[in-house]
Amino acid sequence: MEGNLTTADRKHLEDCIGTGSKKFTLLYSITKDGCSGQAFHQKCDMQGPTVTVLYNEQKSVFGGYASLPWFLTSGAYVKDEDAFLFQLLFSGVDRLNKFPLKSDNAKGLYSRSNYGPTFGGGHDLLTFTNSLSSSNGIYALNGSISASSYDMKGLGAEHINNGSMKCLELEVYKVEDVPVPQQWRKTSKWCKELEESLKSSVSSMRPASEMKVPDFRILLLGPVGSGKSSFCNTVTSVYRGRITQRAICGKAKHSITSMYHPYTIKINSGGCLNVRLCDTRGLEEELGIDLMQCNYLLDGNLSEFFQVAQYVVHLELILVDSSFVKEPTLVDKVHCVAFVLDGATLDELPQRVIDKMKDFRNLCTQKQNNIHPIKNYNTKVELDEGVNILALQALQQMLNYAEDFMENIQQREGKALQSCEENYMSELDVIEEEAGTL
Repeated sequence: MEGNLTTADRKHLEDCIGTGSKKFTLLYSITKDGCSGQAFHQKCDMQGPTVTVLYNEQKSVFGGYASLPWFLTSGAYVKDEDAFLFQLLFSGVDRLNKFPLKSDNAKGLYSRSNYGPTFGGGHDLLTFTNSLSSSNGIYALNGSISASSYDMKGLGAEHINNGSMKCLELEVYKVEDVPVPQQWRKTSKWCKELEESLKSSVSSMRPASEMKVPDFRILLLGPVGSGKSSFCNTVTSVYRGRITQRAICGKAKHSITSMYHPYTIKINSGGCLNVRLCDTRGLEEELGIDLMQCNYLLDGNLSEFFQVAQYVVHLELILVDSSFVKEPTLVDKVHCVAFVLDGATLDELPQRVIDKMKDFRNLCTQKQNNIHPIKNYNTKVELDEGVNILALQALQQMLNYAEDFMENIQQREGKALQSCEENYMSELDVIEEEAGTL
């Protein structure tokens, strides 16, 4: 961050300006650009709103805000109703004061070719005139503070700058609005009614009866510590009306989850949702689930509670395992895959884990509108409406995708059946024709 203005001071000045977030860009510094009216105007004229900040040798910080641009003139006052003076530190101690321009005062700013930044008639804050040099790093500015056009709240110079204009630095910052980020995704207003509506909608979702599949099966994949197990607990918490801890969670060097564990979700009415959230071992650089095991999980070859090997296992060992399902049905297959990532640690993911996730993703499909933010109950002790809504919206979309997957299966099986029937009828025609010939 260029300049001496701290993040806290910038935030305070934002609040004083009162029109939202601001970007502060250093335009002028007397230690870098020289202390002269000419240098100031060369750097700061016609730059829009600016903040002037002085740092004196007594560790007091003060200055002024101009909402209108500085310009070169032989001497003129500018009416700037939004201008104000301020105090940030006094003798090294926080002292946040805003000194507004008095009402109907036309002397907010004063601009002159050989003057530094100047505020008010008289002047309330005159920084310096002409050209000055430093002595042992100290600039003895020939300006002053004197109340006239601004409401100084009864404070004199001795209570603002210790009565001293001997400064270590003077800076002028360009002040710009920070664009308000566009809404990433339009969502309904959060309320209890939305939460109940989502719970009801998710509860009503089930595979088509003709598919003869009792539950949607959703596989959760992600790096160690990304929140897969916590998401299982979050969803069960939403429907149980209390914080639950069915899945073991925590921070560890390696994955705490060691098996392919499908979780059913009980609801207060006594039944269960028609979905199984399938947790499994977290992704690591060298250890844990690999591409082959992931493929078997998707195809339904690995039965529930299959112990996922910590190290890569040879194909022959998996095939002879008693829990290996050689002829899986649609009931065994995964109907939707959800990658779970911790937004706070994305930049820390090892490249080999990222590469592994890309390989897994190639087995599935992924689009930008498939991204859903969630927050888990990993630290909270009470339910939260916002956390519930995010989890329900994500789960609802997973079920929608699972439903789409089954619809495609149903369509393919329907076409295959139609093709078989057509072949069968063709064979009958041939037999009848041959019989007629005989």
